[in-house]
Amino acid sequence: MSLIDVEDLSVRYGARTVLSRVSLRVEPGEIVTIVGPNGSGKTSLLRAIIGAVKPVKGRVLRQSSVKIGYVPQKLHIDETLPITVSRFLKLPGGVTTADIQEALTQAGVPDLSTAQLSQLSGGQFQRILLARALIGKPDILLLDEATQGLDQRGSASFYQQIETVRRDTGCAVLMISHELHVVMSASDRVICLNGHVCCEGAPEVVASAPEYRALFGTGTGGALALYRHEHDHDHGDHGDHGDHTHDHDHDQHKTEAAE
Repeated sequence: MSLIDVEDLSVRYGARTVLSRVSLRVEPGEIVTIVGPNGSGKTSLLRAIIGAVKPVKGRVLRQSSVKIGYVPQKLHIDETLPITVSRFLKLPGGVTTADIQEALTQAGVPDLSTAQLSQLSGGQFQRILLARALIGKPDILLLDEATQGLDQRGSASFYQQIETVRRDTGCAVLMISHELHVVMSASDRVICLNGHVCCEGAPEVVASAPEYRALFGTGTGGALALYRHEHDHDHGDHGDHGDHTHDHDHDQHKTEAAE
C-alpha cells in the first residue's frame, strides 16, 4: 500500500468548491511535487491530507502507523518572546536533547540549538521548522511552499537539504512549490493542480503536457512569471525578503485563504 492514497477528494468552503475529485498517491521514498496557479487548491489539499480540512467527498487513506512531518510556509512567532531553538523544539514535550541534535543535524543547522529564535534569518528559521518536522522520524514530509520569502540561494540550499534528508532517512516528500526549475530537477513525479488534477507523471512528461503548458507556457521562466503576477495581484507585492530576513509579520493564513 502507498504511504498516502487520496481518493476522489473534493473540498468546499461554503458554496465554493476548491478541489474536485482529486486522486493521488505517495509511495515510500519518492519526492512528489504539486504545482499549480495561485488559488488552485494546493494548500487545501495538504490540509486535507493532514486532517485539518474535512472533505465533502472522497477520502484520504494512510498506511498503518505512518508518521507525517509537516513544514508550513510560515510560522508566526512573537519577536519579543525569549525562547531558544532547543526550547522551541522541545515543545510540547517528550523530546530529548539527543533527538533535537539529530534533527538539527539532518536539517543542516547543527550549531543552532542555543540560538534565540528572534535572531534567526529566514533561511535558518525554515531549517528549524524542518528540524521540528524531522524529530518524529516521519515516513513522509509535507512541505507547503517552505521556501516562500527566501531568496534564490536560500531556496536552492533548502531544497538541497530536502534531497539530503530523503537520501539519509529514506522518507518520502510531498511538497508544494512554485519554483518550477527546482521541481523539474528534484522530483520523481509532478502533479499539476488547478482545482482538479490537470496532469501528472514524470517531470519531463508533465512539462510537455498541453494542460501544463496552458497554465504555465512552454518554459519555467513563463511559469514563474505567471505565479508571481498572480501572487502579487492577490496579496500585494511583498518583495524579495531574501534569506537574511525573517518576516514574522507575514501571515501564513493569507495563502491558505487564497487556496
